[in-house]
Amino acid sequence: MATESSSRSSSVDITIPSQTTTQLANNNNSTNVAKNLGKLHFKLKYSYEKRALCLAINRCTDLQAKDAASTLDPYVKIQLLPEKQHKAKTRVLRKSLNPIYNEEFTFYGITSNLLEMLAIHFVILNFDRFSRDEILGEVVCRLNQFEFDSLEKQLTLCRDIVPLGNKLKIQDLGELLVSLCYQPIANRLTVVILKARNLPKMDLTGLCDPYVKIYVFHNGERISKKRTHIKRRTLSPVFNESFVFDIPADEGLDNIHLQFMIYDHDRVTRNELIGKVEIGSKTGIPATEKHWHEVIKSPRRQIAEWHKLREVTSTTMATNN
Repeated sequence: MATESSSRSSSVDITIPSQTTTQLANNNNSTNVAKNLGKLHFKLKYSYEKRALCLAINRCTDLQAKDAASTLDPYVKIQLLPEKQHKAKTRVLRKSLNPIYNEEFTFYGITSNLLEMLAIHFVILNFDRFSRDEILGEVVCRLNQFEFDSLEKQLTLCRDIVPLGNKLKIQDLGELLVSLCYQPIANRLTVVILKARNLPKMDLTGLCDPYVKIYVFHNGERISKKRTHIKRRTLSPVFNESFVFDIPADEGLDNIHLQFMIYDHDRVTRNELIGKVEIGSKTGIPATEKHWHEVIKSPRRQIAEWHKLREVTSTTMATNN
């Protein structure tokens, strides 16, 4: 259940640039012409301790009435996709094209694994006391595009409101099982790519031909790269491939982090990137940071963990080409 709270957050804000309506339409493969329906301003924060997603609806700007002489009675409905169990809505604000809500909602029972799979669906409506409320537009915000960290920093966001029907597809990208072993005396890190499961369907047969690229970074600079063999026609490949990486002497693993990029091999066209896993002490992802710290605390032991694949941004792709 969602609960509304009037408390103010004192945490540091991180502003995320607005995505244009044209960009969102292109991302959704929409054939609709981009139309300015206004903007939604909101804030997000996640508490790993409370397993709670905190959402603040600040305001809408430049909502579009039917004509210049009209006004609106707008409100916002909120729902978490795809599970649809967490719902909330703001109050109705009368006669405004730029309503200011400043309402906060907290959704409990959101584990960090579930967070990776969810999106927030906002529907902006115009209240009508005599007939059905009019839908003005929607915003869909996928949560796996953000790096929520243990400091509970608040993200300040602005998104274009788009016509209803442009919903983003929420897809689980699967998981990767990785085993790590650190040998401090030899300054070596052994990485074993064991297997993956529940990868998305990448071709007409409903299968894919996955392989994994492994990147090692030192102080943000790539120092090594290796890859597995390709596994044909499977969504749950078993690799069981071991790789040994030399680590800069006398530094330990504090300034090292790993990236695992899973691709679908295509003999004709360009190989398609499925998703990524990042493991290190400063990834901002509790599950991967925990794995890394256990490897550091337990030298000469193979420690294996499953990690969820995350969506890859264009910035990450450019870094790893």
